[in-house]
Amino acid sequence: METINGLINAFILDGKGSGDAVEWLDIRQWDYEQGGIWVHLDFTDPGAQEWLMRESGLDPIVAEALIAEETRPRCEPIGDGLLICLRGVNSNPGADPEDMVSIRLFATEQRIISTRKRKLLSIRDIAEALEAGQGPKTSGALIAMLTQRLTERMADVITDLDDRIDALEEKVLSGAGRELRHDLLELRREILKLRRYLSPQRDALSRLQGISAVWLASDDRLKIREAHDKVMRFMEDLDSAKDRASVTHEALGNQLAEQMNSRMYVLSLVAGLFLPLGFLTGLLGINVGGIPLADDPQGFLEIVVILGVVVFIQVVIFMRKKWF
Repeated sequence: METINGLINAFILDGKGSGDAVEWLDIRQWDYEQGGIWVHLDFTDPGAQEWLMRESGLDPIVAEALIAEETRPRCEPIGDGLLICLRGVNSNPGADPEDMVSIRLFATEQRIISTRKRKLLSIRDIAEALEAGQGPKTSGALIAMLTQRLTERMADVITDLDDRIDALEEKVLSGAGRELRHDLLELRREILKLRRYLSPQRDALSRLQGISAVWLASDDRLKIREAHDKVMRFMEDLDSAKDRASVTHEALGNQLAEQMNSRMYVLSLVAGLFLPLGFLTGLLGINVGGIPLADDPQGFLEIVVILGVVVFIQVVIFMRKKWF
C-alpha cells in the first residue's frame, strides 16, 4: 500500500462485511449517516499529522497519542471512544520479528482512526477482507479482528523460538562447542525483547475486554478474550523458553569448563612428567668440571636410560594415585 499525503487506506463500512475504499475528499465529506468509517494513516507523514491535529476533530491529547514516536501497548477510554495501542510482530523483509511494530487506534461506534510507522500485515489482512466482502461489520468487530490477527501472527514467532531452543539443546547434548554461546545469548535477547512488549499487551487486552463500551458486542469481547488468553499462553511459553535457554546456557558453560579442566589436567600431568627430567638435564648441562659421565663414551645412552627409569617410576606413582 502506498501512502498519499499519509493516507494508507480508508473504508466506509456498509455493515455487511464490505467497505468502499475512499480518498481524502470522501473522508473530509463523511458523516455518520454514510455508515462507519475506518481511516488508516502513516503518522510520520506531515499531511497525516496536519489532518489529525486540525481536521479530524479529535481531542488534542488523542491526536498527539496517535502520532507519538514511542508508545507502549495500552487501552484507555477517552470520552465516547477508546484509545488503543497494540504491537504486532515485524514481518517486513529483513526485519527482526521481535522488533514489534506499533499500531495506534482511536475508535468510536462510527469511526476508527489508526496510525502506524511501519507496515503491519494484520492491517493488510483486514483491508483485503473488506475488499472481499468478508471483513468486520462494525467498529467493535474491526478491533476484535485486529487483535486476533496480531495474536495469530505471534504464534509462528513463539513456535520458532521453541524450535531453535530444541535444536540448541540437542547440539549442546551432542557436545557442540563454544560457538553456541553466541546463539544462546542472541536467543535470550529475543525472548526478553518479545516479553517486554507482550507483558503490557496482555494488560491492554485484559482492560479492553472489560471496558463497558456499548458498541463492543459480546461476540467482539469473546474474540478479544481469546486473543488475551493466547497472549497469556505466549507469555508462559516465553517464560519457559527463557528458563530453558538459561539452563542450556549453564549446561554449555559447564561443558566448556569440563573440557578446559580436562585439557589443563593433561597439561599438568605432562608438566609433572617433564619437571624432574628438566631438572636432571639442566643439572647435567652446567658447564663446570666434575659432571658425571662427561668422559664416558656411553654417557649419553646411560643418561637416556636413567631418564627413562625416572619416567617409568613417575608413571607407576601416578597410576597408584589414580592420576591417570
